[in-house]
Amino acid sequence: MPLDSQVQMVLEKMKQLGVPPLHTLSVEDARKINLNGMAAQPEEVWRIENQKIPGPSDCIPVRIYTPRREAPLPVIVYYHGGGWVVGNLDAADVLCRRLANGVNSIVVSVDYRLAPEHKFPAATEDSHAAVVWVAEHAAALGADPNRIAVGGDSAGGNLAAVVSLMARDRGFPSVKFQLLVNPVTHYSFDTDSYRENAEGYGLTTNTMRWFWNHYLAKEEDGQNPYASPLLSPSLSGLPPALVLTAEFDPLRDDGEAYAEKLKAAGVPVEAKRYAGMVHGFILQTGAYEQGRNAEEHAISALRKVLHA
Repeated sequence: MPLDSQVQMVLEKMKQLGVPPLHTLSVEDARKINLNGMAAQPEEVWRIENQKIPGPSDCIPVRIYTPRREAPLPVIVYYHGGGWVVGNLDAADVLCRRLANGVNSIVVSVDYRLAPEHKFPAATEDSHAAVVWVAEHAAALGADPNRIAVGGDSAGGNLAAVVSLMARDRGFPSVKFQLLVNPVTHYSFDTDSYRENAEGYGLTTNTMRWFWNHYLAKEEDGQNPYASPLLSPSLSGLPPALVLTAEFDPLRDDGEAYAEKLKAAGVPVEAKRYAGMVHGFILQTGAYEQGRNAEEHAISALRKVLHA
């Protein structure tokens, strides 16, 4: 399919403005880039609370979104994107508000530790600690510990997939569903999508190399299934998944290969590629109609599972 006309307009504007690829910047300057500049207007949510919860190293900041409904509600633990290096709670704020209201669910957004200050596995350990905390404090949150989903976009999609593996391997907590949007699943750049979409579509292959180089303490860590879930020897026993990918995204094949491996392991999976779209489109709902469609797709899938 051709590049979506709305995406073409945005990419042309970025080119005119001279927006630099992240890999050409220092980490400090990269973190100043506004990752949610094309998000829709934020919805009102009944209660939003910033809190700090215990983590494996230090306290983990979280943002808890609670819709005005009778408890107990299901809960979605969400991990923002940003290549494990950039991004924060604000990056996913608009989407988390929509998930809370649309799914009728509590959403706990997790501000895990970032690289390069905190290398792998810091982000994964924080991410798992957050879902454990949610399960253990479900009653205080007004949540149902038997209806926990995890979700994330990009590096956050990687963390949601990895948390599902960790919860299975460690026997706690029970995760009912995983929402994986444009997920990173493999420390490898040898795919058609990395070659075809190497540059010119927002996220570049060189930026992904930059992210991985900051995230990993040593290259061998990229072979760890908790860094590259596609390399897990077994994906059996994992929760059902919705995997959303974009046609013009270097990470497209990462997500689609993971969906296929989940299916082969007997895990119920729905996978959808959004034609003409680029990386991060589900966050850019102020600019892309297909971003809004993907958001509704995710909401519908989560409602179906969490309110069955």
